[in-house]
This record gives sequence, C-alpha cells and structure tokens, in this order.
Amino acid sequence: MTDKLDPDWIALDWGSTRLRAYAMSRTGETLGRLESKAGAVSLSKDEFEPALLDLITGWLGSGRKPVIACGMVGSRQGWVEASYLSVPTAPRGEAFVRAPVKDPRLQVFVMNGICQETPPDVMRGEETQIAGYLASSPDFDGIICLPGTHSKWVHVVDREIFHFNTFLTGELFALLAEKSVLRHSVSDTGFDRDVFLDAFDDTITRPEAIGAKLFGLRAGGLLQASDPVKARSRLSGYLIGLELAGAKPYWLGQNLVLIGANAIVEAYAAACSHVGLNPQIMNGTDAVLAGLTAAYSSMKETV
Repeated sequence: MTDKLDPDWIALDWGSTRLRAYAMSRTGETLGRLESKAGAVSLSKDEFEPALLDLITGWLGSGRKPVIACGMVGSRQGWVEASYLSVPTAPRGEAFVRAPVKDPRLQVFVMNGICQETPPDVMRGEETQIAGYLASSPDFDGIICLPGTHSKWVHVVDREIFHFNTFLTGELFALLAEKSVLRHSVSDTGFDRDVFLDAFDDTITRPEAIGAKLFGLRAGGLLQASDPVKARSRLSGYLIGLELAGAKPYWLGQNLVLIGANAIVEAYAAACSHVGLNPQIMNGTDAVLAGLTAAYSSMKETV
C-alpha cells in the first residue's frame, strides 16, 4: 500500500522485533499498512521517535496526528513505561500513558500491560487483542488462548481478565528447532497434521516423558533417516501437547477462543478439536486493530 495517506489516526503494533503501523479512518477502517524491523528491543529510548518517523512520515500532515500503540513499546526498556494493571481488570483503552515526542505532528499514546501477582505473570500486547475480540463479543465468558512465542491462556469473566497463565511453548520450539541438536533433524517449514496429532495425543496423555520423546527425534534422524517435515510436526505436537496438558484447568468444559496468526492457530485448533473442543478463531491482526480502534474511540475527547 502507498506510504502517502492522510489517516485520521495511526495504530501501532510495536513488538520486540517488528514495528507494524496502520493508517486508520475515524471509523476503524484500515487505509494502509507499513512495517519495519525497528523492534522495541533494538532501540534506545531516544531512537523510538526517529524510527517511527522514518516509517510514517508520509502519513503526517500539518496538524497533530493521534497515534495509539500497544506491545513492547510500553515495556520498561521501551519508549515509555506503561505500567501494568492488576487483574481482575478490563482490557480497555481508558488506560494509557503519553510517550514523550518532539515532533509537533505526533501525539503518541501507549497502552498499559496487565499483570498478575499470584502466580506471577504479565502480558503486554495480548490485552489489546482480547479487547478487540470483546468489542464484537461483549457477553463472552470463557477462555481466550493466544498462541505465540509466549502463549497465553486467559480467563475472561464479565468483560474482565480474571486470571491468566503463560507458556513458553513458541520460544521453546524455536530454541529446540534452531539452536539444539534437533536442528539437524527438523525442517524449517512444513506441517503434517496426522503426525502432529499423533505426537500431541502421546504427550497430553504422558507429559512426563517429554524429555525422552524429544531426543527420540534426533535418534530417529540418525538411525532411520526420518522425514524432517514429520520431525518438525512431531516436535510441534509434543510441545503443544505439553502446553494443553498444563492448561487443562483452563480449557476443560469452557468456551474457547483462539486468537493469533493463521498458521499457529491452525495447529492449536487441530489440537483443541482433538480433545473435543470447538474453538472460535480470530485472526491476530484483526484482533489487535479492533482493540486499538476501541481504545481510539474511548480516547477521542483526549486526542
């Protein structure tokens, strides 16, 4: 899409490794999209504004443009720290902090994250996706799962985040597939659903054997020339099976929604269906934009 636009406001999904900017209409229509590798973890505090301007200058006119951001941009190491709200709390847009800006064309608001004291847990960015889902389904009570690098299982009651639990599944997969001895046995891409479900079924029933099962992927590659795509699918099944075994108190007998990128949600949906669940699915980008739009609507008088 073109980088010369005149949006009413700008939405930012600013994560650890990527900056995604969306030109938005007043009613929440997406007019344009831009992306850069200026992730929050790679920038010092005085580099955030220049990185943003490098990306969105074509969307700025002479007036002041409201910008609403979520994600790691609001972390302690981000542009400005947007403190955590404690559960139970609604994931809505009344809570934000202003980022310090020098350019008079910008007015930047950063969404707060959410924390939990017992057991200790945090989220930053996922709360905006949850708000996006609840904007269209305000009466939902149940569990929202957000698969990803750090998967979240979130209990929503009366439009509030009541309790949540984070699993390191995506990061474990990346470390094992790319940095461990298993890198010699698994492919970079590909997905075999039947193999995935077989591994998932094996692990959710016997999670205590995960260590031996993981090394078996390497041994199979050495001794049996196992298919690397099948090995990748089996690794995914093992780890997601381990996660769902641990998250069983969340999903058992509950309404379930999956929010995230299509490929990873496809795997989680297959696993959830395998244990008798019928999850609703929402695309992660759609959810974050809906959440930022809800925040913008609540901030109109301020901006």
